[in-house]
Amino acid sequence: MSAGWRTLLLRIGDRCPEYGGSADHKEHIETCYGMISREYEHSREAIFEQFLLQCAEQLPHKIPFFGVLIGLINLENEDFAKDIVDTTQAKLQDALHNENRDRIRILLRFLSGLMCSKVVVPNSIIETFETLLSSAATILDEETGNPSWQPRADFYVYCILASLPWGGPELFEQVPDEFERVLVGIQSYISIRRHFDDIAFSVFETDEGHSPNKKDFMEDLWERIQILSRSGWKAKSVPKPHLPFEAQLVAGKSHRLSLISCPPPNLTLTSSEILRGQEKHEADLKYPQRLRRLHIFPTNQAENMQPVDRFVVEECILDVLLFFNGCRKECAFYLVSLPVSFRYEYLMAETIFSQLLLLPNPPFRPIYYTLVIIDLCKALPGAFPSVVVGAVHALFDRISNMDMECRTRLILWFSHHLSNFQFIWPWQEWSYVKDLPKWAPQRVFVQEVLEREIRLSYFEKIKQSIEDAAELEELLPPKAGPNFKFLSDESTENTDGHKLSKELVAMVRGKKNVRDIILWVEEHVIPTNGAEFALDVVSQTLLDIGSKSFTHLITVLERYGQIISKLCPNEEMQLLLMDEVSAYWKNSTQMTAIAIDRMMGYRLISNLAIVKWGFSPANVEQFHVSDRPWEILRNAVSKTYNRISDLRKEIQSLKKGLQVAKEVSAKAIKELEEAKSVLEIVEGQPAPAERPGRLRRLQVHADKAKEEEVTTEESLEAKGALLARALEENKELLKLLFKRFVDVLTERLPAVSADGEIPNLRAGYQNVNFASQDLETATMEIDNENGADKNSEPNGQNTKNDYNVGELEQWCLCTLGYLKSFSRQYATEIWSHIAMLDEEVFVGDIHPLIRKAAFSGLCRFTNEGSQL
Repeated sequence: MSAGWRTLLLRIGDRCPEYGGSADHKEHIETCYGMISREYEHSREAIFEQFLLQCAEQLPHKIPFFGVLIGLINLENEDFAKDIVDTTQAKLQDALHNENRDRIRILLRFLSGLMCSKVVVPNSIIETFETLLSSAATILDEETGNPSWQPRADFYVYCILASLPWGGPELFEQVPDEFERVLVGIQSYISIRRHFDDIAFSVFETDEGHSPNKKDFMEDLWERIQILSRSGWKAKSVPKPHLPFEAQLVAGKSHRLSLISCPPPNLTLTSSEILRGQEKHEADLKYPQRLRRLHIFPTNQAENMQPVDRFVVEECILDVLLFFNGCRKECAFYLVSLPVSFRYEYLMAETIFSQLLLLPNPPFRPIYYTLVIIDLCKALPGAFPSVVVGAVHALFDRISNMDMECRTRLILWFSHHLSNFQFIWPWQEWSYVKDLPKWAPQRVFVQEVLEREIRLSYFEKIKQSIEDAAELEELLPPKAGPNFKFLSDESTENTDGHKLSKELVAMVRGKKNVRDIILWVEEHVIPTNGAEFALDVVSQTLLDIGSKSFTHLITVLERYGQIISKLCPNEEMQLLLMDEVSAYWKNSTQMTAIAIDRMMGYRLISNLAIVKWGFSPANVEQFHVSDRPWEILRNAVSKTYNRISDLRKEIQSLKKGLQVAKEVSAKAIKELEEAKSVLEIVEGQPAPAERPGRLRRLQVHADKAKEEEVTTEESLEAKGALLARALEENKELLKLLFKRFVDVLTERLPAVSADGEIPNLRAGYQNVNFASQDLETATMEIDNENGADKNSEPNGQNTKNDYNVGELEQWCLCTLGYLKSFSRQYATEIWSHIAMLDEEVFVGDIHPLIRKAAFSGLCRFTNEGSQL
């Protein structure tokens, strides 16, 4: 691309951002068109491929602007506009077959924008809509389609509905009968599709989600479009820059859009519920719901806008987040300059938080949303910070009803956010949580936020930040530091443990090799004191040597990990090792998690041992008051799953490499054979015509190519064996994890009543019968807890004394919540091993609440999540 063209793009880029708010659209469009018209004859391909279409796809909230530009070009050069229409159709067709959801959605909106600017014939848009509707209806047909793939059908209809605020007015005006036919078809589809109840994926766990009258996302969007239709298709949120140019645009030729075709439905011949469930899961992974609204703010506080305007602005915000991920500052810039004439800070905050807390996973890494929120606070210093404060308070007031996974994400986000604003927060407003029971969700939230802040700063800084709420100092964790069991002082320095620890330190400082240290342990420590004592001394001492920093710890584990491995040949010893790590770092949750995670990475501790340790009695008692055991469990399961993902990627890469190596080897052998086959007569005898030097080079090349092929094939076999082993480990891990959840929950959950009524844990301990609890469990502290569902107000109007859930119920709610989290996170793995889980884990009379939570990642595909 020429330097002049780059300059043109920059100049147009400078003008494009001004298209928003109350700016003069006509002036900017004329300016940009003037720039383009002077260049497009000389740089047609550059504009065609790298500017207009790319900008329309990556700045979809400005599609009306680009549609008018192309409409004006169409007046001067119909062939150029026709090429744009044809290329857009080809891209749409390709996106449909490649299942590129975002491109399908954006291109349909772009075609609607071109129609408004008289570039595309309205009937072509109708035909495209009808093709998508026909495909959606076919998918739902039991005989010709596959209802398991309803998410794809829903997506097609969603794309049509999402484009109507942009193109609906033109269709209603120009082809009213055909447009009405499309709307009737949508109504027919909505009436036959299966209602989607996503209660298991709701941020807030309330009984309202079970209401049969609650609309799902598609039904809600259809209702919004019907309201738009009744209002004459007038949407304030959709700019109409084509109107000032309408007298000019009508003179241009409108082009027909070639017919598109949707991929045929994936037919299935199986009657197995499990296989059909796996199909539904695959479909939902490919076509996930884009947004689940949080409704953080009360209606009297958030912006007052029409339902369809809210949808359009949400779509624009999500598009900016999508196309500018990785470019935080540009993302914030475009978020605050959307082309709408009203304020939308509250809606923007709700949408971003809905993505941050989206279950089972946010579209992007949580750190991205954290950075965007920070930049928005800086871009709108007079408006957005107060909106974020309001959002935090609203979410805090409903924290007891929040999903456990979302609580964790909110804690991580909030602590990171405060670290970018000098940890300033009106903590005095939350000082009352100190008087709540130690297991109350609001108290635990504040406690975990302060602990995470200390990780990002240091103890004294965070203590100083809450000096206006001195009562909260009680919630600060102990000042981080090691708790070395064999620290020398006058009273203890003569014990055997202290002496042996000193000897070990001397050997490490003296650069003794690992073999000598192992020999010393086996000959001088174990025979006299036993293996457990030896592990105690060695682990504590090595941890102390590596306690200065994370790097020191890694170095110690790399150099002396073999000693620990020798002392921990089985899970029993590994459990003792984790006890030693936890005891040494009892004042630092972070270092405990890091040390155990690194030990698992060096295979000093197995993932199965970590799960068993995580469900040890001491940790089980912490399930509802600390994230400490859950962080370690999450790391262990995540590391196992990531290893499988990495191996699969490596195998895929090796397969491609092997194919290339085989082709190179075959080509080299062919060249060698061809060279050898060319003969000449020398002294009456046939001999190779090629020079000996070239034949040797060809032979060496063929040998190397064959060697590369063999090496790649051997690597592929080795990685395949590692993957098989990792899959088997993952299977055992999943089985053990769920078995431990079942065991601890079965011990504590209230029994189902005689008439089969499942207990409501949020109704308060007065209504729950804990008949099967042992004495120790039954005498757990029964206090009141903040935020029972029936009294919690979404607007934060509950009082701090409104607690009616006891500690035992809170423990059950937290543990069930984390079980749901694991179920959602690893739903694919659960489907792969569901038969094994049914046979070996979920056998007998499993409590309905356990089964429901365990299959929550699958409940969207079954009636209740209890039968598979």
